[in-house]
Amino acid sequence: MECRVLSIQSHVVRGYVGNKSATFPLQVLGFEVDSINSVQFSNHTGYAHWKGQVLTAEELNVLYEGIKLNNVNHYDYVLTGYSRDTSFLEMVVDIVQELKKTNPSLVYVCDPVMGDHGAMYVPESLLPVYRDKVLPVADILTPNQFEAELLTGRKMYTEKDAVEVMDLLHEMGPETVVLTSTDLPSKHGDKFLVALGSQKIVRPDGTKTTKKIRMEMPKVDAVFVGTGDLFAAMLLAWTHHHPKDLKPVKRQSQLCIMSLRGP
Repeated sequence: MECRVLSIQSHVVRGYVGNKSATFPLQVLGFEVDSINSVQFSNHTGYAHWKGQVLTAEELNVLYEGIKLNNVNHYDYVLTGYSRDTSFLEMVVDIVQELKKTNPSLVYVCDPVMGDHGAMYVPESLLPVYRDKVLPVADILTPNQFEAELLTGRKMYTEKDAVEVMDLLHEMGPETVVLTSTDLPSKHGDKFLVALGSQKIVRPDGTKTTKKIRMEMPKVDAVFVGTGDLFAAMLLAWTHHHPKDLKPVKRQSQLCIMSLRGP
């Protein structure tokens, strides 16, 4: 049975981030992917120079209206990443809400791309839009530590702090929260990265529970871009196969990322 994803992320001419990181791997795993580019840049913004265009809310709406007029606006998942415009992000929320009315079982996977290592690389005006408008409609959220701290206003110094932050994020909307990377200490030493996840689940008897997972992976002494975009896409893919069990979802997603290192 066809499973279709609407992916709204960045596009770059050179390199692999955003839709260039997410689309092909999802297609390899059997998903049909319709891509809308939130920006079209020469390269990612980590370079000294970059040029390009930012899609406006009006332009996004025109593209979506074209899809809707042809009655092909039927999706199982929405995946969003990098955006630089507040009105664009608000239009994304409107689209997600409309798609959920058509398909109440649609799952919205949001990677709230705002920054890392204590610095924002998008306009600060996006933060309240993510916090107040995007999170209430998101089903799965994949922030890094810095983004989770921005969204909740809480710092993470310990694993207990991280669990409390994930619980706060649950209260803001998403049923599943994955902290894709943290600076929390690993029992294996400083050469390992700690990632955490939390998933709210309804048991067969109707009672509710929350599952927490913790995973560690070896750090690679290099700088990478696009890995967060790929991780969010793989989390979507494996959630499709294991919707109620976050541990294999996160493990398979991490294996996909680690396989990029080669043998």
